[in-house]
Amino acid sequence: MLAEVTATRYVTPLREGGSLPGLLETDDLGTYVVKFTGAGQGRRTLVAEVICGGLARLLGLRVPDLAVVQVDPVLALAEPDEEVQELLKASGGPNLGMDFLPGSLGFDPLAYEVAAAEAGRILWFDALVGNVDRSWRNPNLLVWHGDLWLIDHGASLIWHHNWTNSGTAAGRPYDASDHALALFGPDLAAAADALAPQVTPALLDHVAADVPDDWLVDEPGFAHPDEVRAAYTRVLAERAPRVHELVRLGAPTPDRPPRPPGWLTSWGEQPGSGAADTR
Repeated sequence: MLAEVTATRYVTPLREGGSLPGLLETDDLGTYVVKFTGAGQGRRTLVAEVICGGLARLLGLRVPDLAVVQVDPVLALAEPDEEVQELLKASGGPNLGMDFLPGSLGFDPLAYEVAAAEAGRILWFDALVGNVDRSWRNPNLLVWHGDLWLIDHGASLIWHHNWTNSGTAAGRPYDASDHALALFGPDLAAAADALAPQVTPALLDHVAADVPDDWLVDEPGFAHPDEVRAAYTRVLAERAPRVHELVRLGAPTPDRPPRPPGWLTSWGEQPGSGAADTR
């Protein structure tokens, strides 16, 4: 189960995110990036974070530790920003915290080389959960202590926004032409061989069990939170064996993997630098 902590101080908002996550200190002396139940994206965003983060970790990918962060609306009294005040007032109870990685850097595909095996595992995972928010425009990857860490999976599991169409989710193609790691020649075949057999109903049930009941109650079409958990397990278990067949990487040349636009790959090249033209 996820650790449960209590927020003791709201440090600062992180305005790069559309949902206005915040940096909070907690009673375990930790610091967490917190996504709030009162944000406009709603509680399904938090469910996606728990399921995707837990699954990624069990598959051997690096994801910051997650925790349920209890927030007392009284914290809003000390905040001068009215937007933050309203968000905290609307988010009393359990919220989703991601362990803060101090000193981490945003992933830059021009400055950080990713091995084909690791790129393949991450892309395979993103295809499994339908993550539409790992593009070269917004990688949602951090480099910390020399390693690549995955963050922000709230835009994944898109089928849970309309469960009536979830029957087709297992076979839905995944467009990876803009994926942040597409230019590194991801080895999807090796990733599928290594990861797909691990994605069993038992593993998925274990991951879904971490989602608090509060975020699953009153889900349309379901009588109980456990029914919602079972629906996540069903879709992901059906999708896992054929994920590598559903990925669309575009049309690379035989000797070159897909790449971002030329302006990105050539960014920073100076006349006379001798840098290869990758366009």
